[in-house]
Amino acid sequence: MPRVVVDVMLKPEILDPQGQAVAAALPRLGFDGIVRVRQGKRFELTVDGEVTDDRIAEVRRAAETLLANPVIEDFTVRVEP
Repeated sequence: MPRVVVDVMLKPEILDPQGQAVAAALPRLGFDGIVRVRQGKRFELTVDGEVTDDRIAEVRRAAETLLANPVIEDFTVRVEP
């Protein structure tokens, strides 16, 4: 069955305290060279049948309504092979 992935990230202008906490912890754990971390969400939706333009539009509506807060978050929708 096909899978559609929705990745949700905070908009660049929104403060990301969890990402900042991870960025601060990485050097203490021996991971150097990482200067910025942004935390996000990934949703994998397994769909029944073919992934059509209408199905993608339906997933976009679900992302706008439930999966993401469009005021503070951006999202992308993609089909996984």
